[in-house]
Amino acid sequence: MTDTLSPERIAALCRPAAQQVTVRVVDETGSTNADLLAALPTLSGPVLLQAKRQTAGRGRAGRSWLSAEGKSLTFSLAWKFHLPVHALVGLPLAVGVALAEALAMFSIDARLKWPNDVLVQGRKLAGILIESAGAGSVPHDASWAVIGIGLNIAVDERMAAEIGRAAAGIPWLADLDQNMLMATLLSSLAEALVQFEHEGLGAFTGRWNALHAHAGQAVVILDHGKVLHEGIGRGIDASGRFLIDTAAGQVAVMAGDVSLRPKEA
Repeated sequence: MTDTLSPERIAALCRPAAQQVTVRVVDETGSTNADLLAALPTLSGPVLLQAKRQTAGRGRAGRSWLSAEGKSLTFSLAWKFHLPVHALVGLPLAVGVALAEALAMFSIDARLKWPNDVLVQGRKLAGILIESAGAGSVPHDASWAVIGIGLNIAVDERMAAEIGRAAAGIPWLADLDQNMLMATLLSSLAEALVQFEHEGLGAFTGRWNALHAHAGQAVVILDHGKVLHEGIGRGIDASGRFLIDTAAGQVAVMAGDVSLRPKEA
């Protein structure tokens, strides 16, 4: 991966929906999400913060997200919605669709794992962490979302051992123009966020289900390691709940602190 990331070049390559985004690139930081959350009171519009190296990145449920220069893309996007915070419940699912559709432009067959992972060949390629906050003096009318994304490019043996779970990498992404790659991802995200504000999760439900990694497969839903439900995964409903056909009937699961796993044979 060449060291040529340029905020100006990324911005110039973006499609119209993303041209309102201020792009910033730093060599190293602890967490791009934490940096943007701290900066929210000073922001007047959407900001993308990309770090070449992140030392304290976080994933879902407080897990660490390992990143190293040339081996991953780590960035966060702060975006203001004219929606209350509670209306952002399905946003991780919409963001997953946007990422998968952007990767498809590079002929990458990405699939989605509920609620917020992007898989390639059953292995985790990218994770999404969204943190939200009220905006301004009327928080019930508007809100900010800070959308953190970590995408593996190259996963060596040491990194795989530290991650401790099956992880995917796409090393040839490092050979692409990184400004073009970032602009493509940002453009897809911006278009999805505009659509989410105007149409809600309903605009993404069918697209998510078409990209569902575990459609028709035996899965288990875990709550802090304990099996909560097991059955056949069906997809998501209009509220973003995961539908699973169990022996006792169909169950709709909210995200919370639960996680989905394929059932081992």
